[in-house]
Amino acid sequence: MTEHTAFPEATPFPEALEGAFWEYERALMANDLPALDRLFAPGPDTLRGDASGILVGHDAISEFRQGRGGAPARDILHVEVRQVTDDAALVIAITAPRTGGRGQQSQLWRRIDGEWRVTEAHVSLPAPAIDPRVWRVIGSPLVAGSTDGPLVGETIAVKDLFAIEGQRIGAGNPTWLADAPVENATAPAVQHLLDEGASVTGIAQTDEFAYSIAGQNAHYGTPPNPAVIGGLPGGSSSGPASAVALGQASIGLGTDTGGSIRVPASYQGLWGLRTTHGAVPVDGLLPLSPTFDTVGWLTRTSAALKGAAGASLRSHAPAGSHVVAPALLEYAQPDVRAAFLDAVGDDLDTVDLGDIDELLAIFRTVQAAEAWESDGAWVAEHPEALGADVAGRFAAAALVTPEQEAAARADLVHARARLEEALGERVLLLPSASSAAPSALADPAEIEATRQGTMRLTCIAGITGRPALSVPVLSVPQPGALLPAPVGLCLVGPQNSEIALIAMGELLHTRLL
Repeated sequence: MTEHTAFPEATPFPEALEGAFWEYERALMANDLPALDRLFAPGPDTLRGDASGILVGHDAISEFRQGRGGAPARDILHVEVRQVTDDAALVIAITAPRTGGRGQQSQLWRRIDGEWRVTEAHVSLPAPAIDPRVWRVIGSPLVAGSTDGPLVGETIAVKDLFAIEGQRIGAGNPTWLADAPVENATAPAVQHLLDEGASVTGIAQTDEFAYSIAGQNAHYGTPPNPAVIGGLPGGSSSGPASAVALGQASIGLGTDTGGSIRVPASYQGLWGLRTTHGAVPVDGLLPLSPTFDTVGWLTRTSAALKGAAGASLRSHAPAGSHVVAPALLEYAQPDVRAAFLDAVGDDLDTVDLGDIDELLAIFRTVQAAEAWESDGAWVAEHPEALGADVAGRFAAAALVTPEQEAAARADLVHARARLEEALGERVLLLPSASSAAPSALADPAEIEATRQGTMRLTCIAGITGRPALSVPVLSVPQPGALLPAPVGLCLVGPQNSEIALIAMGELLHTRLL
């Protein structure tokens, strides 16, 4: 921090403001949260903005600081002061982060009860060359696509579970990555997009071994969610989702076992398509639970999603009328349930899907047994290598007995047949997630409770193997922010009805937005 520099041609600070300005700078560099809270004006009207969005209210700004872990070290190069009134002044500072580049900080200070306080602030930082929370490997491009095809100009963020020739699969875990072999072939799900003209921008982060829907990674950090400041991005296709939402790629290639496409799409306001089980080859994909693992895509537009689907899918089936399952809505939080019902109306046919808790228990038992079969030997040999949340799931998976797995597989056959009979050719409408994106600072118990509610919604597509599309048309109020938080409206259709679902989604998008 450069303090008390003689800034060239700078307007003098009003009385006592210079001291407050430098006190703020010292507190920022020391991450002195009480001092920072005191120097920002109290109340619901205080604003702080950056490239991620605007925080509204002192409480929201304070919560953001608590989760940030401190501001990057910097020096002040120059300050301009413009006095607005006797008790208000605009202070703009040019900053030099210690990591290089230039930034800018704009603050409106007001004298409140004799003390200078920041009432509005905006911070600009140099854009990072690569955000390791989002990307593990990046190129320009990393892999070039065909020069001829409908996807020329599209760019792909590939989840770090797919094989790319010449690269390693990292699975969201640096210990796994260190011993992973270099792949000698590219997974078909990637190659299909390359053949149609899209290029791979890079390999994007994943929740460890895809065994999460939150979007947190204990090793690389939590990818940002530009739709909800300080919110979880959703996972496990967290890196591809954030890359697309940030405009760093146009197609996120991911996987969906229990919601890993639909949840990040919902949290970040994206289009997200989980494909019919087996419709896209999973060769070259590190498995979690092969009975439920599917390939999927995340995009900002329906056009890009149609392009990805058209390049990868070979079978197309129609989809019938819409239907809702009232029992599922009980697991959505009240604001999400209200937004959903407001969007779809109350005159749709209903369907009884049976005991939802029983369906989730079947899904989780088979998923856990297969997760342990896929990765358990490695996990047992590296007990300290996992983050606490994923380690806990593998610990539970290790306890599933062969008898429990066999019983769950038998129940799965009956549950799938029952659901297929109930749904037929109809399209099930439901929220894509039980809530909007939780705060990244939320208690682990709160995040787990949200996960449990969401899994009751997402397991239907997993059990049936049906495709599911998340359409970004719902929203709920977001405390401490100017804009509402997005929530997806999910369409679960018959086998191979992906293209029909996208067409339905486009109609809903046009009608509701």
